Amino acid sequence: MIAAMNNSVGNTGRVLWAGLRALLVLTLVCGVLYPLAVTGIAQLTFPGRANGSEIADASGKVVGSELIGQTYTLPLKDGEETPAPDLRWFQPRPSNGLGTNSVNTQYSIVLSGATNRSGDNEDLIRWVKDAKAAVVEDNSTPGHAVKPSDVPADAVTSSGSGLDPHISPEYAKLQVHRVAARNGLDVAAVEKLVADHTDGRILGFVGEPRVNVLRLNVALRDMIGRQ
Repeated sequence: MIAAMNNSVGNTGRVLWAGLRALLVLTLVCGVLYPLAVTGIAQLTFPGRANGSEIADASGKVVGSELIGQTYTLPLKDGEETPAPDLRWFQPRPSNGLGTNSVNTQYSIVLSGATNRSGDNEDLIRWVKDAKAAVVEDNSTPGHAVKPSDVPADAVTSSGSGLDPHISPEYAKLQVHRVAARNGLDVAAVEKLVADHTDGRILGFVGEPRVNVLRLNVALRDMIGRQ
């Protein structure tokens, strides 16, 4: 009986030791060597993307990522709940898909997601109408009136994530006269800036033409600085 017990203890010990060795080997391979190899290959082949697709200004200062949309707003005034847009800059798509942060009110966290409201939802219809009226008012300048029919869909609706870094070329062009007027620039020069920062379809047929707002505004700031 004692021999059987010793046998059982010995077998258990061997199984545990084998399991521990497998854990150590798999931890080393999957938790250390594989991540290092993947990271090293990524840094060698796609360093920009591996480091977050960061965008820097002319001075070399990183101002954001080309993958994440940003807002361009004025400082929040007393009594305001939502800051007003800074109309010197090209504006992105609306990013209030989930509304205010109700998950944890102690922290100002970024929420990503869409409203999931149907096309006939009264709140959504009101938001779109209000947003369209604001786009028309903000982008109309003396001698250049924007009509409601000129406003593209992406100017008044957020994307599925609410963090889309791109706008349509139509929305970028709609903002040209306002940006030129606010910054004392020639309209033709700003139009060329938009054209230069318009990306076509991937491989010529995938997706839609688009404009990265951050890259466009970095170029705009450089143009303003050269005046």
